[in-house]
Amino acid sequence: MRIILRQDILNLGKMGQIVTVKDGYARNYLIPRSYAYFATDSAVKRLEVEKKQRAKKLEHEKVIAEKLASQISDVQVSIAMKVGEEGKLYGSVTPAMIAQELSLRGHDIDRRVIIIEDAIKTLGVFDAKVKLHPEVIATIKVWVISEED
Repeated sequence: MRIILRQDILNLGKMGQIVTVKDGYARNYLIPRSYAYFATDSAVKRLEVEKKQRAKKLEHEKVIAEKLASQISDVQVSIAMKVGEEGKLYGSVTPAMIAQELSLRGHDIDRRVIIIEDAIKTLGVFDAKVKLHPEVIATIKVWVISEED
């Protein structure tokens, strides 16, 4: 059976592709869950409309993410941690800690979009990346200071 995929499906294809699958897989799984359409002329036209709407939505989200990235890139976050010998921290700085500090400054950012390259286990200034959109990444400064200061 020939179908048109409405979204990317692992090991099958990408959105907008026309693929051939077994009848039962299409009728019992893909079509009821709106993952695919029967490959008819009207379905091809409907898919083109959906592609345009999705592209417009992604472009709008990218513009919003770029505005937020320009605001966030100026923000510097200070995190106070307990310090042991030679400036080593008890534990490490986590994305959740950075997200909490950002929320105190008025930026509600999910901890899952904050990327720390290497574990922060010492005092100092570090860079953390915030992935706001697949194409937009902002960098913020994280100051790790001693809790005693």
